[in-house]
Amino acid sequence: VVRGRRDPVSGEHHAAGIHHSGLDLGASHIECCNESGSGSAGRCHGHNLLLQIHDRPVWQNDPTMTHAGSTTEPSVGQSPAGGTGFGEAFEALVTATEQAIHGKSEVVRAALTCLLAEGHLLLEDVPGVGKTSLAKSLAKAMQLRFARIQFTPDLLPSDVVGSTVWNAGDGSLEFRPGPVFTNLLLGDEINRASPKTQAALLESMEEHQVTADGATRRLPSPFMVIATQNPVEHHGTFPLPESQLDRFLMRLSVGYPDESHELKLLTEADHGHSIDRVAAVLDPAGVAAMIRIAAGVHVSDPVARYVIHLASATRSDPEVVLGVSPRACLGLL
Repeated sequence: VVRGRRDPVSGEHHAAGIHHSGLDLGASHIECCNESGSGSAGRCHGHNLLLQIHDRPVWQNDPTMTHAGSTTEPSVGQSPAGGTGFGEAFEALVTATEQAIHGKSEVVRAALTCLLAEGHLLLEDVPGVGKTSLAKSLAKAMQLRFARIQFTPDLLPSDVVGSTVWNAGDGSLEFRPGPVFTNLLLGDEINRASPKTQAALLESMEEHQVTADGATRRLPSPFMVIATQNPVEHHGTFPLPESQLDRFLMRLSVGYPDESHELKLLTEADHGHSIDRVAAVLDPAGVAAMIRIAAGVHVSDPVARYVIHLASATRSDPEVVLGVSPRACLGLL
């Protein structure tokens, strides 16, 4: 919601900023509020961007969305009649995840944003700061199927995507899905696997499918890869190639907790079992509904051009070795 002041001479509105409490964009509804509270089309001067105003949220035209009672927001909770809006659901997910991850609200929000944007996350940090706990907490809060792969130098591509085996019972060949057939996949220490095994994730990360033995199989939706790597110890590791780094929407560092949150961690009674405190907030259908809402947010041409200009600047700057790709532009958008 763009809020600001009204110019008494021109009648135009100068935005003081964009309010996005918990990424609650009013379910794809960008509204320009003047003194009379109307929300019709207008020009809002903020960050040098022209925001196109919509009187009707995009999701209201989506027949797959469920309306709860008289509310104007779609229900994305466990029950279609729950009436939980996008912002409320997002804040509930943050609160639930923070039961296991203390003092890292920005990291939790960024990880949730990455998932709702259908992106993948690379966590680069030292051991023991909660990277695995973050992935498990997110999966539990959204009741997503969770799988973990411990990447090692002897890991094979078939150990990731699956393989075809002989069924002695009926004398046929059948495909045994690998751990990639899940909703949230944790690739622990991904840079310890060989480049061949790392490449096995490329198709699944980009196209949400796996091709094995000439057959293509779709992955469950939603699908997200959270990979971790240790930036300090590089013995026996294989650096991720640019082709794979480009498939990660975000690269985050969890960091050490401050003194108060570390003290809380040490004095908790359930040491090592913090994941048990995370409550289930949404189901996979609710997460899919939130993803549809996020994908339906309107973007005006000036905003899209601004993203293009940012990308062009990285491609022409002599200080930058490799500019961002069109995939990166989509990710930023």
